[in-house]
Amino acid sequence: MSQDYLKSALPSQIMSERGSNLVVINPGSANIRIGLASQDAPFNIPHCIARHTKQVPKRNVIDQMLNSQVTTAQHMDREKAYDVVMQVYFFLINAINFNVLNVQMGRVDGLNPHIIRKDLPFTWTNVYEEATNSSVSLETSSKDETGESLDPKEGTDSKELNASERKFKEFICGEEALRISPNEPYYLCRPIRRGHLNISQHYSMQQVLDDLRTIWDWILIEKLHIPRNERNMYSAVLVMPETFDNREIKEILSLVLQELCFGSAVVHQEGLAAVFGNGLSTACVVNIGAQVTSLICIEDGGALPSTGKTLPFGGEDISRGLLWTQRHHQTWPQIRTDVLTKPIDLLMLNQLKETYCEIKDGELDAVALVHSYEDKVSPGSHKTRLTALNVPPMGLFYPTLLVPDVYPPPPRTWFHDYEDMLEDTWHIDFSRRSDMSDTFYPNVNGGLPMWESYPVFSTKPKKEEKVGLAEAITNCILSTGRIDIQRKLFCSIQLIGGVALTNGLVAAVEERVLHAIPPNEAIDTVEVLQSRTNPTSVSWKGGAILGVLDIGRDAWINREDWIHNGIHVGSNKKYKDSYYLQAQAMCYMNS
Repeated sequence: MSQDYLKSALPSQIMSERGSNLVVINPGSANIRIGLASQDAPFNIPHCIARHTKQVPKRNVIDQMLNSQVTTAQHMDREKAYDVVMQVYFFLINAINFNVLNVQMGRVDGLNPHIIRKDLPFTWTNVYEEATNSSVSLETSSKDETGESLDPKEGTDSKELNASERKFKEFICGEEALRISPNEPYYLCRPIRRGHLNISQHYSMQQVLDDLRTIWDWILIEKLHIPRNERNMYSAVLVMPETFDNREIKEILSLVLQELCFGSAVVHQEGLAAVFGNGLSTACVVNIGAQVTSLICIEDGGALPSTGKTLPFGGEDISRGLLWTQRHHQTWPQIRTDVLTKPIDLLMLNQLKETYCEIKDGELDAVALVHSYEDKVSPGSHKTRLTALNVPPMGLFYPTLLVPDVYPPPPRTWFHDYEDMLEDTWHIDFSRRSDMSDTFYPNVNGGLPMWESYPVFSTKPKKEEKVGLAEAITNCILSTGRIDIQRKLFCSIQLIGGVALTNGLVAAVEERVLHAIPPNEAIDTVEVLQSRTNPTSVSWKGGAILGVLDIGRDAWINREDWIHNGIHVGSNKKYKDSYYLQAQAMCYMNS
């Protein structure tokens, strides 16, 4: 057997043999990517759960009361940002060339089957249990499958005729939870929001953790077919976002080891895993997720903690920006589109954004089908001319276009713990509100003080940035302080997350980052590396590789050790994320 053959066959053989009992979990605010390390790609499932309720009146979304109205100042800032984008990058609307417009419309009016499939409306989820199944049976369709739905009139008659025979599902997870009619007795919960556990006065820590446990347990049983009584034979690789605090990571570890009964677990940073998922050792990782954007520099397989930054916007904000842009131009049909109380509307906007939005000069219009979802009626279709489709994604560079009035960052009242995932203990004096008691959240144990109230972020002052993407990348790389690594990182920018698939984003990042570098810096080249793996799952893939290659398992935590001893501050086994991985892993990646 030749050496070349061994070199090509060994990786898949290793992944197949060692990855069959490794479950890689990459949780996000909007979606969770989960699967066995031996799989080629993970399941990508909306990270939410809808629970049945008898409460009247009910909220469609449990934390919708936290959302705020857009202020007059925010309206003005958004209008200013919109004017800047239109003037600098695009032709004036009254100067549109009619022929060019027709060509652009032809891009979406053709017979492309993928475009046609995107234009199909979503269907309402069937919220009743099957008569032949037990109450434990749940929805099993994945994102690619069409969920069963009821004709509205037929469903109404059935409820009247068979009310005593039909039973509501106790809970529904994944995309089907987003497609439940607001008229049904369910409320939607998102246990992670804006990169943190979604704890608030409306959503206690215990509820958040219970929902996480239910969602993950459902996925393990229905998708991965791993029953509870066999999980002690499996290990979990947690690929955690850099936005998570140390306290949150400890709670997730307890969830995985105690509640879900995995035999052992290890935690890896999302940015670090992304580098390995693309076969690199050094890069500036820019993770543009659904609700937050995080940046971290990796050098020779180790994270540089001081470079970590978080921007409070993501792909869902671009989708909301698309709706605002169309209403601004008065092109949106006269329908009730509400991304807050009707999650199905956000699903539709996400699809429109993914299909039609891109970054390019000139006027970008398209004709698309916009759907209306009203209670007790079938979805309506409205052929609509969408305009200025290149404006919403430019909100990444002009964040005042993306007002975070919907799903603002959750309250930061209990996460101040011994040390951050990336950094040593914060040496900061915190103010405390006199009207906030230590028992504000009754389910929080451990006597941790309540440092401040929603929505202040003083527990993370160095990480929250209110700048555009280009400035954030520039600041992130320049903060390394060394010209040699700076030059290398500016030529090794890695875009990951769903938004990274936006057409034209790579060129826009390269151009705008180059212009954002101060003239006194001796740097004249910026390059975004092409991803070798799907940007939405590259961190998950890297977690699978790290889990398989971590032969020494020094960072792994056994279930019994965690339950009986925990990881105590000052002990030799205190968990700290691996900045420097084993030489064998680096040797493999560079071979």
